[in-house]
Amino acid sequence: MLRRFQNYIDGVFEDGSASFESVNPASGASWAIMPAASEADVDRAIRAAHRAFSAPSWADLTASQRGKLLYKLADLVEQQAPRLAELETADTGKIIRETHSQISYVAEYYRYYAGLADKIQGAHLPADKADMEVYLRREPIGVVAGIVPWNSQLFLSAVKIGPALAAGCTIVIKASEEGPAPLLEFARLVHEAGFPPGVVNIITGFGADCGRALTSHPLVSRIAFTGGPETARHIVRNSAENLAYTTLELGGKSPVLVFDDVDVDSVANAIVAGIFAATGQSCVAGSRLLVQRGVRDRLLEKLVAKAKGIRIGNPQDEATEMGPLATKRQLEHINNVVARSIKAGATVLTGGQQPDGFGAGFYYQPTILSCPDHQVPSVMEELFGPVLSVVTFDTETEAIALANSTEYGLASGVFTRDLTRAHRLIRALRAGIVWVNTYRAVSPMVPFGGYKQSGLGREGGMESVLDYTRTKSVWIRTSDEPIQDPFVMR
Repeated sequence: MLRRFQNYIDGVFEDGSASFESVNPASGASWAIMPAASEADVDRAIRAAHRAFSAPSWADLTASQRGKLLYKLADLVEQQAPRLAELETADTGKIIRETHSQISYVAEYYRYYAGLADKIQGAHLPADKADMEVYLRREPIGVVAGIVPWNSQLFLSAVKIGPALAAGCTIVIKASEEGPAPLLEFARLVHEAGFPPGVVNIITGFGADCGRALTSHPLVSRIAFTGGPETARHIVRNSAENLAYTTLELGGKSPVLVFDDVDVDSVANAIVAGIFAATGQSCVAGSRLLVQRGVRDRLLEKLVAKAKGIRIGNPQDEATEMGPLATKRQLEHINNVVARSIKAGATVLTGGQQPDGFGAGFYYQPTILSCPDHQVPSVMEELFGPVLSVVTFDTETEAIALANSTEYGLASGVFTRDLTRAHRLIRALRAGIVWVNTYRAVSPMVPFGGYKQSGLGREGGMESVLDYTRTKSVWIRTSDEPIQDPFVMR
């Protein structure tokens, strides 16, 4: 008996116009039935959000009252983290201890935005008119269309839903059709928290019927997207229909630069966490290891040993350290890129194939490839899987050139004990995030986003709330004198 999930539109849980089966990546078998929203379903969701935006039940709330609703939602997320984590693991294959930890931390994002709700301020402007008082108001931008991928979806939706609601917007958020269970279940927490109907709508469906309709709808004022660059280009074209303000958080091919003055054991732990956590299915995965020649052999020896020791298994088992890939398509893509990389001269130091004993599950071994240069396919292409490509450098100048020789620019890591070198690299690296002697650290207070093909705009941090507002200039004439006749010259 397959579990059935529903869309959440205008405060009501309902089936989609169609449905599809969702596959458990650990077994390769269907485990749930998901709603597929049609264009008509999307239209109803957006119109519900549009009505709610102006309805007194939402529009007349004070900023502090909006914040209290977000605080309640945060508490519910924290309380229900085990249940949400179990669903995310079943639908995406991410290991249970990672989903539980991450979802528990998502509650802190909602608390952060709850606290910002009544911190959105306008400004008094010292205009050059003696008889005028001028000030700026910040008002919510309107209906938001949010789209998130399957990986880390409750986190990626929190950095859209949280600031949107704190600012007073309403939102329709589309969960990926590949693993939407936790976000559809999260809708029940929104309902329980007491948000008025239509303020938050959560749906899933496919690109042509659901995604296109959502991002081109005339009532949408703001689009917040996380996903791949190709889909982002479609969204940008769609937004020409409504001229919606758009932010895009896209892919990455993040370099990790390791110099020969490091603590090898410490760096090895950071690199393993950066590429093999979440089975490498993270937009900030440190998939390009650029290592200075003097430390290369010692570091690779440690990394190969750690990769071989990773415990692959059932993602619902607390002992498992790496689970399956999320989709069969992703598995096929990685097999293809690794094969092309070997043909281009890469050497497999460990992994490079599917492990035995997992039946039809979408598992892939932790893989390390030693690459002769940065032209090898695995070095240049985003794999979104547990594959680390290693390139050797000799000088700092060479390392910077290698790090920047990609169309992406989301994240980067630098490992060195030389503080002056670290500061030079921080300035030189063309990436939206630079981690120094650490990797994959996140916080609600810190914005993130990329350069180049890794996106437009930033999410997270205080300023992200302002991205869900627009300014209104207000002029007040303070003189009691009659306004001059415009046709009488003096």
